[in-house]
Amino acid sequence: MIPRYTRPAMGRIWTEEARYAHWLEIEILACEALAARGSVPKAAVRAIRRRGRIDVARIAALEAEVKHDVIAFVTQVAESVGPEGRFLHLGLTSSDVLDTGFALQLREAARVLLAGQDLLIATLRRLARRHKRTLMIGRTHGMHAEPITFGLKVAGWYTEAVRNRERLERAARQVAVGKISGAVGVFGNVAPEVEAYVLERLALTPEPLATQVVARDRHAEFFAALALAGSGLERIAIEIRHLQRTEVGEAEEPFSEKQKGSSAMPHKRNPIVAENAVGLARLLRAYAGAALEDVALWHERDISHSSVERVIAPDATCALDYMLARMTAVLGGLVVRPERMRENLERSHGIVLSEDVLLALVRAGARREDAYRWVQRAAHAAWDGGASFADALSAEPEVRTRLTKQQIAALLDPARHLANLDLLFRRALGSNRSTRRRGPADRPRPVRATPGGIR
Repeated sequence: MIPRYTRPAMGRIWTEEARYAHWLEIEILACEALAARGSVPKAAVRAIRRRGRIDVARIAALEAEVKHDVIAFVTQVAESVGPEGRFLHLGLTSSDVLDTGFALQLREAARVLLAGQDLLIATLRRLARRHKRTLMIGRTHGMHAEPITFGLKVAGWYTEAVRNRERLERAARQVAVGKISGAVGVFGNVAPEVEAYVLERLALTPEPLATQVVARDRHAEFFAALALAGSGLERIAIEIRHLQRTEVGEAEEPFSEKQKGSSAMPHKRNPIVAENAVGLARLLRAYAGAALEDVALWHERDISHSSVERVIAPDATCALDYMLARMTAVLGGLVVRPERMRENLERSHGIVLSEDVLLALVRAGARREDAYRWVQRAAHAAWDGGASFADALSAEPEVRTRLTKQQIAALLDPARHLANLDLLFRRALGSNRSTRRRGPADRPRPVRATPGGIR
């Protein structure tokens, strides 16, 4: 069963209350720094911290009049403080508060997303190890290729998920940047020491050379990292959708006892979570594109980025958080059907191992062009006529003179393709006890070719 999305942490980050709380703390810290320089009475700072309150409804009413969110905010807080409120926002510009507060929100959002990515990574690791030797057919162009294991497929998802975590962590550092440097970033009416004080206490890095705003290439990188993480989930989702197709039937999303798949067809079990993830990944890529458009602002700033960020920041972070929660639940309860994987592998009558035979013939002295033609003819005969590939090969005179039936049977053993499985798992998942030490139970199960197919 896929649980409902009930993770309020991300949503709370983007509430007006949370946004204004960050702004208030920034303003108070700036007052503290000014008080340390003798520019603001210390008693006034104590009064601001003690009496400063946020009234969202009052801010909204003021903004409706003044048409400026930061002015409305400062006015409302000053009202709650009293006469000492006149010391708020001294020497600051709106973007000092907006961009520094935005950095705090993005950092909090990144922490939630990193926790979700960690759960995804742990789930993928367990699934990969559980199906390390679950044999299945590999596919290219949607067609049967050569044997792999389901664990290898999942291990590939795992390595991408790890890379996406690294990208997200790196991007989170890039946006954990603030500025308290005034109207065009030159500290015209606020000292650099004020910025240093405020940002140090917020654990933010100062923008080395701000204009009126923090440079938006930082944010573009962040939203690109979200889009890549979403695309990684989409890759998994598309594979699940393909494997769940009726004709394939190798894996499927968990389906609860009382769940219903269709209003019209009671038999349906649809990959709805995977389809949902594919759709949301499209949105994340669109948000990343919008963030890239925000990089080029006029001169020292304009506000064309502001309207965009008010939409994409909560939407993109909530969307990815939702995708991570739901897809992790799908993978944790994924129904894997090894018997169906084996059945589909055998459906090709062994022809998927044609490269092994081709190479053996070349090593036996045949010209590659000739060997390719002989093997291709036998493969097509097996596929079209329903015979085993082994028999079709033995019927080829040129093949029969170079390879015995026993050699052909050995070449058509899918276990040959698992010889480097442990190596691949060590490279993907890292070394641990089960990959460092191979015992009899860890070796590939013998798989043999018979006239009826691969056994």
